Amino acid sequence: MRGLGQAAVVAACLAGAGLLGGCGGGSDPATKASAERGHDLIVKNGCGSCHRIGGVERANGDVGPSLEKFQANPRIAGRLPNNPDEVVRWLLNPQAIDPTTVMPNLGLTPEQARDIANYLYTQ
Repeated sequence: MRGLGQAAVVAACLAGAGLLGGCGGGSDPATKASAERGHDLIVKNGCGSCHRIGGVERANGDVGPSLEKFQANPRIAGRLPNNPDEVVRWLLNPQAIDPTTVMPNLGLTPEQARDIANYLYTQ
């Protein structure tokens, strides 16, 4: 569980196109659409069963770290700098970064991982 306790995602369980330029709460239509897709992916993948995630109904899990105020965390999984590219890297293959993590590999595409990351950065 220690690895999961360090996993500062999502979330994704956890988890945007805005990574390339719109993370941080941008309001352009592409960023907003990406964040909306990220929200839907977070719900679909059940990330809230392990994580607290702002703006996601019933996302009150306490197995993994809270993903509320995600931007304020300096590190992802206690290992990676908190930036969009590293969030995507973590979401695509958490075990490649921390073999002891219980964060599941969700089988996300890079676009899906970007969408989830974008959502986390807009919260």
